[in-house]
Amino acid sequence: MIKKILLVMVLLLATPLLLALFVKQDYKVETQVVIQQPAQLVFDYIRFLSNQDNFSVWAAMDPNMQKSYRGVDGTVGFVSSWRSDNPDVGSGEQEITAITEAERIEFELRFTEPFASVSPAYMTTEAITAQQTRVSWGFAGRMPYPMNLMLLVMDVESIIAADLQQGLDNLKLILEAPPAEPVKAPLE
Repeated sequence: MIKKILLVMVLLLATPLLLALFVKQDYKVETQVVIQQPAQLVFDYIRFLSNQDNFSVWAAMDPNMQKSYRGVDGTVGFVSSWRSDNPDVGSGEQEITAITEAERIEFELRFTEPFASVSPAYMTTEAITAQQTRVSWGFAGRMPYPMNLMLLVMDVESIIAADLQQGLDNLKLILEAPPAEPVKAPLE
């Protein structure tokens, strides 16, 4: 009887680990938005990583996160680092790895907390008309064995896609906002 109980326990423990061997480990997400502004204006805004603080969902999750920067923003090699006690934000850094002027900026995200991982990401701009730009934001990730089992119970791709889409929607609001009225001196 004890052997049967032990066998059942081993099977119960081994089944998820065996299942994880057949579950994908990699995932990719891309979202898009159309912004009513010229492509160059949009690209000139998104090329600066520090501007992500204005539209990124993750930056808004913890207004008290510690931020630091290395290098010249908007150029290859610039690094933006963050540290947060909020586990949904965690800690890590993002580096600009490539820029195709007025078209594409590539990043490498290096997460350190709540778990270590490295993920490529990118943003692209495409002129639809002289005053309309399609912006795409993409992200790729990897859930190594046996953590890849989470892909069966959590729709990680949809969660990340929703955050990227909200960030793009925020970007659209910022870039389509009418310019602020200049302050006029009071009449005497």
